[in-house]
Amino acid sequence: MASIKMLLPIVLMSFIVSTCAAYSSSLSDNSGSSGNSIAGSSSGSKCDKNPLSELTFQLSGSNLHWPCDSTKNIYVQSGRYVPRNVIVTRAQLQRDSAFVALPRYKQGVPFTLGKVNLKKGECLAKIAPYPCWAIQEEGNCQALQSVVDVAIDQNGLLWALDVGIVNTLEQPIRRCSPKIVAINTANNKVVKSIDLSDLVTSESRLQFIVVDYSKDNKPFVYVADAGARSILVYDITGNKSYRIVLPRATAPSNDVLYVALTSKPDGTSTLFFSYLSSSRLYSIKGEYLRVGQGAGSIIDVGPKPYGKQAVLLGADGGTSLFFRYKGENDIYLWDSETCFKASNLQEVQRGGDCRLSTQVLPGHKRFMWALESNFHDFISDRTGCNGASIVLHPVVRECDD
Repeated sequence: MASIKMLLPIVLMSFIVSTCAAYSSSLSDNSGSSGNSIAGSSSGSKCDKNPLSELTFQLSGSNLHWPCDSTKNIYVQSGRYVPRNVIVTRAQLQRDSAFVALPRYKQGVPFTLGKVNLKKGECLAKIAPYPCWAIQEEGNCQALQSVVDVAIDQNGLLWALDVGIVNTLEQPIRRCSPKIVAINTANNKVVKSIDLSDLVTSESRLQFIVVDYSKDNKPFVYVADAGARSILVYDITGNKSYRIVLPRATAPSNDVLYVALTSKPDGTSTLFFSYLSSSRLYSIKGEYLRVGQGAGSIIDVGPKPYGKQAVLLGADGGTSLFFRYKGENDIYLWDSETCFKASNLQEVQRGGDCRLSTQVLPGHKRFMWALESNFHDFISDRTGCNGASIVLHPVVRECDD
């Protein structure tokens, strides 16, 4: 049987259940819609299965944008730039730009928040510091220390979660208090910085951030604190904060606390969450999070299919969530309006052998995108001198013809 691949435009409310159907979207994007696109099979290696080379962007710690060669040489000679220690783990898309998090897991990461231009024909994309070099200075608490996640909201504000700890995988050093920094992407200006010192504990380990808006258009930020078994809530307008402590039963071990936000057309939002080690998926409505009400508000959505550990990769901006199983790279979609069970999971991408998806996100050209890397090799120092292999590409579905 011949094999074809089909792009999956952003899912918002529902999906067509035919074998190779394309998804529809009502999200606006100034770059326009690409429609239902079909591409032929790739003849490339098994590590590069996506046939749409013009929409596949390779990111590398060796391909950063520098103001000049002398600056780069100074960073290299001083040990502040070690290309193989740079990795992109999270991203947010806005029109033809990607804003990326480059956590300072190891020494030699010159900047921790970057921007990539997603222009056709530039498959090896340069990563530039965002919004500027000055805000990237390690050891300066007015600057960014280690950004582990980013979220962009409906008003074009980019929210960066800075944990304040560097060299996490080597010898962790707390440079500064954890904070959230908001940047207006329209003018590249920092508009808000939120100190999280009063919300964290000695056990805290902040991992993910999402932004929610109430029905009266007030912004709230939710942060996953895996170490303290909590969801941190910050009311931006009211300048109030809460720490929702999760039931002990939700956390067999405090490993990775995944979170993803869904939203219905009427503005009702729900935060889904689960620890990697947990056998179950949980949720809590945004209306309860926004007032700090955790007790009695958490819903046990159900057991993870087949009893496998599952990685929650992201949401589509509507009611659908994306998953993969631990150690596997096939991506599955679940419409949260349906029962959480294996028969309601739809495979939307078959994974390769070299990289694992760390995130699925909506954006550029109205597609769902996957961010993949060999992060498992990176944390084990098995990437070699070239560093991590990182790719950002549209989610593609392989079908039999």
